Amino acid sequence: MPIPRHFHTSSAAFPALILIAGFVLIACDDRDLPDGTEPPERVTAEGLSPEQEVFWENLEELCGQAFRGEAREAPEDSNWWEAELVMHVRVCGDDEIRIPLHVDDDRSRTWVVTRTDAGLRLKHDHRLEDGTPDPTNTDYGGDTTEPGSETRQEFPADAYSIDAVPGRATQHWFLEVHPEEIFAYGLVREENGLRYRVEFDLNEPVETPPAPWGADAGDGGSE
Repeated sequence: MPIPRHFHTSSAAFPALILIAGFVLIACDDRDLPDGTEPPERVTAEGLSPEQEVFWENLEELCGQAFRGEAREAPEDSNWWEAELVMHVRVCGDDEIRIPLHVDDDRSRTWVVTRTDAGLRLKHDHRLEDGTPDPTNTDYGGDTTEPGSETRQEFPADAYSIDAVPGRATQHWFLEVHPEEIFAYGLVREENGLRYRVEFDLNEPVETPPAPWGADAGDGGSE
């Protein structure tokens, strides 16, 4: 729409210009795109893809519940094959979900899933029995680099994790949430074929376990 020439010479024209611009913006919605043209992908203000938003919501639905799991893939000498594995979606905040993993009486592990400006992050918080961070093995993990799916997100190892263990350069961790079916955690290291996968049955919640080691000092939330 051409703008009348007198709009450039009168300050009273500015409200009219704003009104015209508003009409143009309203008219240019997805319905006016040429046939066969897809609208640009919309992302949330937090930077999560639509798939990640659904994944996060599905994870939130498990808050407060605990589930027993079984190893599906692991090295032959791993104690995960025989141990009682229980995950507990214990602390749910607006931007962080903490999931302790209990391996028999070992309460040292917590998976920490965080919303970031660019997607999702998975970190591993390892504690000693006195509650202090494990000085040799904690805070490793990575960030998503792809939108993922509503049921699965992958986290390639970040620089900190690779610096601690160079073999992680070809490694990613993954989380899966299949509502009313299973929650899965695992990793794949392409360099040597190392694989872990443990699945937790979401149809059979179990009694919530004790707090993980160091929870009062490090979980950022309450029971």
